[in-house]
Amino acid sequence: MSAGARLTFCAALASLLTACSLLPLATPTVWLVQATALVLAQSAVGAVARRIPLARPLTVAVQAVVSLALLAVVFVPDQAVLGVLPGPHAIGGLGRLLGDGVRDVGQYATPAPVTAGIRLMLVGGVLVVALIVDVLAVTCRSAAPAGLPLLALYSIASGLGEGGGHWLWFLLAAGGYLLLLLAEGRDRLSRWGRVFGGAARRPGPAAGAAGRDAVAPVRTGRRIGALVLGLALAVPAVLPAMGGGLLDAADPDGPLGHGGGTITAVNPLVSLQNNLNQPSDREVLRYRTTSPDALSMYLRVITLDQFDGTSWKASPRSVTDVPGTLPSPAGLAPGVQVNQVATSISAASWYAQSYLPLPYPATRVRIGGNWRYEPEGRTLVGDHGQTTANAQYQVASLLVEPTARQLAAAPPAPERIQHEYTQVPGSLPGEVRQTAEQVTRGATNNYERAVRLQNWFTLTGGFTYDTRVQEGSGPDAIVRFLHDKRGFCVHFAFTMAAMARTLGIPARVDVGFVPGTEQPDNSWSVGLKDAHAWPELYFEGIGWTRFEPTPSRGSTPDYTRDTSTLPSGHDPAGPQQGASAAPSDNPSAGTACSGVGQHRADDCGGADQPSLSAPTGGNGPGAGLLAGMAGAVLLGLLCVLPMVWRSRLRAARLGRADGSPGGGLTAWLRRTDGWPVDTAHGADGAPDGRVLAAWRELVDSAWDYGVLPDAAQTPRRAADRLVRVARLDDDAARAARRLAAAVEQALYAPAPGPVAEVAHDVRRVRRALYAGADRFTRVRAVLAPRSAARLGWRIADRWAHVARRGREVAGRAAAVVKAR
Repeated sequence: MSAGARLTFCAALASLLTACSLLPLATPTVWLVQATALVLAQSAVGAVARRIPLARPLTVAVQAVVSLALLAVVFVPDQAVLGVLPGPHAIGGLGRLLGDGVRDVGQYATPAPVTAGIRLMLVGGVLVVALIVDVLAVTCRSAAPAGLPLLALYSIASGLGEGGGHWLWFLLAAGGYLLLLLAEGRDRLSRWGRVFGGAARRPGPAAGAAGRDAVAPVRTGRRIGALVLGLALAVPAVLPAMGGGLLDAADPDGPLGHGGGTITAVNPLVSLQNNLNQPSDREVLRYRTTSPDALSMYLRVITLDQFDGTSWKASPRSVTDVPGTLPSPAGLAPGVQVNQVATSISAASWYAQSYLPLPYPATRVRIGGNWRYEPEGRTLVGDHGQTTANAQYQVASLLVEPTARQLAAAPPAPERIQHEYTQVPGSLPGEVRQTAEQVTRGATNNYERAVRLQNWFTLTGGFTYDTRVQEGSGPDAIVRFLHDKRGFCVHFAFTMAAMARTLGIPARVDVGFVPGTEQPDNSWSVGLKDAHAWPELYFEGIGWTRFEPTPSRGSTPDYTRDTSTLPSGHDPAGPQQGASAAPSDNPSAGTACSGVGQHRADDCGGADQPSLSAPTGGNGPGAGLLAGMAGAVLLGLLCVLPMVWRSRLRAARLGRADGSPGGGLTAWLRRTDGWPVDTAHGADGAPDGRVLAAWRELVDSAWDYGVLPDAAQTPRRAADRLVRVARLDDDAARAARRLAAAVEQALYAPAPGPVAEVAHDVRRVRRALYAGADRFTRVRAVLAPRSAARLGWRIADRWAHVARRGREVAGRAAAVVKAR
């Protein structure tokens, strides 16, 4: 393959590998096959245009026109001229299809279905990026800037995907870019002709072959690329979290006090509507429960309690560690029927959210991982990247079943709750309050007003449930909803909560899931289409109470229909005089707890609750922790490997210089030292072998402290250079020159003289090198010695030898097969 063809292929491959990061955004993934075919065709056109050759601008223009024609053929063949040429009608058809794709992207959550518009956006986007990469890397012969469009494509994919970019997509994208850089470097190197190497390849008594020297820069580039890629993958995995996300350190002097962190506001409107509009209902959660009324067990994710006139959102709140037993729910008093419920929940592996879905009010949560507790909303929030993916947890909760009489007789809310949860912005149109007063005219208490609002939305108001309307929760959206009377759960919940606040009823909105669908094995399955929003209104003595204003969604609470505990002839949804203002002093039949102090899971029949096994599926958080620990250990071993190898090799060499025969690991290190030894003079234990081992250690020790070896110099000149560069003292200088003279005798004298204390001379020079170096050089010489590069060279040589032997064996086998 020629250099130009190789560079063209690598540019296309880099674009396609980076495009793989888009795979999690849409299903099915067959669009990538179309993108691959079009990118290869576009690259082939560019190669032919450069081969002719055409001018650079003309080459780019030809590629762009051909790419547009290919898109017309694939997406709007009936509007293209002769089915091929991109005429005005074809361009207009592509534009309309692109507009449909933009609307589809705003409508669906990831992974979105591959509609025709989304497919055009994916394939066209990859084709545009591939064209830019081809122009920069091949036409303009500058591969480094081609990383910018690749980075833009990867950033878009990781930003839109759930949980950011997966390590596999990063590995593919980075590998493609490194291949592109390697191809360009090889192309540039080939333009210089043969590379002549002297001491640049590796030091040693003998120079390497010219061919090996020629590929040394290429091998160095590969090693650098592999090292950088490995560090980019490994280092973030072992570094601690650097902040961000939902949890940040709290300001100890701030308005939230010493809460150990705060939760920032989150707006879930768009994701909720996207979930409801998904074409397929993917399972989010599966649970088992002991609740006698599972249809009323909504799973709450987050509470929105702040209405600023443009949106509902969660107020910043202090968070603490998760207590063993959660505090009693606010406002719950004796006399209200309460049943203990045990629920075991398992989240899907792809459902990675920071808030934990819980039945309300939970009294105890058992879950592993990094979770924090927000007391006001009674929610659990993931900390340091903790999400619900594959979470398996058990929850003890209360099924609060008030009667209509208790709700009607509820006293006023405490001042704090009344003030905080009845605020409405001044920008709220007066029509909202007027409508609320008109709907509830004649009601004598907050309960009757709440029931009338709910019934107006679900029964008498003429509202229609529709998930395709424009989302929104500000004043204009509420008024538009009241006029159009079409919307989905967000509109109903937010509007009822806003209207309740105008009537002086404390109100907030919950976002989560309805109970889901019961399965044959008595478990319950919750899907994306079970996402829901509903209002909660506060009644003193009962606490936060769920209402359901959305028609055809969820379940209407029994206490909004129950009239058995009211005086005869009293309609809870109609105006009546003389309603009792006092709650019943005796609990209803079936009450599980008779007082607030018994509303704890361990004091209210908790010991007799059935043991629920977690639904199967997914791995617990321990698997990820073990994998992270194993990765950290492996990274640590790789980091200390050069230090350990260098230390053991030094000991082996100096032991040989002292005359010690050694064995085991020491003998293996000597055999893999990588320095050629004359078999006539340098056998283990012989005087010449001792001198050469000491000299190798001296050269590598000097290399560790910054004095690079030079294989072109004689030992005597190398010693003089070491004395000059390292500024050795007199004793160390005499030791270095004495060892150099012994090496020359061992190599060239027909009858070498007696060997002096060469190991002692090496140690003396090493002490002088250490004394003359700065602190950084000393630390590096120990932890990351430069001479450890010999280990990499040795491994590369062994690998090349094995590969060569493998090719030889394969060639002989092929010859035998051919002969037969």
